[in-house]
Amino acid sequence: MRTSSPNDFDLFVIGGGSGGVRAARMAAARGARVALAESGALGGTCVNVGCIPKKLYSYAAGYAEAFEEAEGYGWHLAEAPTFNWRHLKAQRAKEIGRLNEVYLNLLNGPGVRVLRGHARFVDNAHTIEVNGERHTAQHVIVATGGRPFVPEFPGREHALVSDAMFDLEPFPKRLVVAGGGYIACEFASIFNGLGAQVTQLQRRAHVLTGFDEDLRHFVAAEMVKTGVDIRFNVQVSSIRRDGAELVLMLDRGQDLRADAVLFATGRVPNTEGLGLDAAGVQLDEKGAIRVDAQYRSSVPTVYALGDVSTRLQLTPVALAEAMVVVDALFPDPKRRAGPRQPPDYDFVPTAVFTHPNIATCGYTERAARVRFGDDKITVYCTEFKSLRHTLSGRSERTFMKLLVENDSDRVVGLHMVGADAGEIVQGFAVAMQAGATKAHFDRTIGIHPTSAEEFVTMREPSVG
Repeated sequence: MRTSSPNDFDLFVIGGGSGGVRAARMAAARGARVALAESGALGGTCVNVGCIPKKLYSYAAGYAEAFEEAEGYGWHLAEAPTFNWRHLKAQRAKEIGRLNEVYLNLLNGPGVRVLRGHARFVDNAHTIEVNGERHTAQHVIVATGGRPFVPEFPGREHALVSDAMFDLEPFPKRLVVAGGGYIACEFASIFNGLGAQVTQLQRRAHVLTGFDEDLRHFVAAEMVKTGVDIRFNVQVSSIRRDGAELVLMLDRGQDLRADAVLFATGRVPNTEGLGLDAAGVQLDEKGAIRVDAQYRSSVPTVYALGDVSTRLQLTPVALAEAMVVVDALFPDPKRRAGPRQPPDYDFVPTAVFTHPNIATCGYTERAARVRFGDDKITVYCTEFKSLRHTLSGRSERTFMKLLVENDSDRVVGLHMVGADAGEIVQGFAVAMQAGATKAHFDRTIGIHPTSAEEFVTMREPSVG
């Protein structure tokens, strides 16, 4: 679908992360003239310093647990297993390099022009400059993602952010993690599993704000059982170097010594240096690009998707948003269902790769009671030791919770802490998107013996 536009391109995408690459290649496949600018490695945060390497390292940490569990099943290791940090880093780098090439090929295939460099608007919403060269485009998608944020405090320069954790040298024997969000909890679990002594500092009285209250208390207890030292209601006042050590002063007047300190206390949108003022694009109070229901910014020809805008910060969400924009701008005549609609943000499933894993879909209990009414929600809850751990010797337990809206009988919240939680909840998310009721769950035959069957065998509401 070639156009008669006087611009150089029909679509210019700023940012080569998951959402940007999806939008660029799908638009080009439909005949649009497309350019994509990226100053870093293709694939963005998810591929390079986020989801993919983080889960690879989570797998690595999981082997330590498996070695311990094997004894209970009759496996006796002649020698204690040893861990080679440099080998893991090299293997990860090799795989990420392969994925970078995959992303480049995905763009080259349909003819996307890839521009290596920092892009910014100049003069107006249709002119973008990359490496001193100016290009014009009829439409622009900003998909520059976000970046880790470290607050101001004395010694801030000694703190690491999550991007740096994959190539640390040497491996930290003592790691302090500041923060209680999913990134903080994941790295605390990973490095604890790999053999570091991990202390996690959280300024609130709980971890994982925004997750179901029962779930976050349960997973915190399980993380403590694995060896993570979680300290609540505490903040870092300062960090100083003392020889090879870092000394953290806490707001309680205590000090703490470590080899490395990770600050995972939040992320901010990558909107600086894009020339958004020149384009007339408005930002919200958090510095994210304001968008409407169809991801249009305050300028109708400029769109924003993924972490740089105001929606959920999840890779699959950015991919879904990209397709909504592409369908609107470059309709697919073969698509019988018509243009895609924005995802149902209330039922976006997500996983957290702590040890044990977390996965959720739908409302938390608190949000459900606010949304539907306190007396309109029935809660079903269970926790148990999985069959695997009856012989493994581990004390790990599994937690599951269902929230049902009484008037419709629809399951509006599903939460799990346990092995392979993400794999299990993904399937239930399909059912929830389709409007599955508790009666549907009750009529479904469970696969025995599995942990997942507990979701379809909970019959009695929880009390209290």
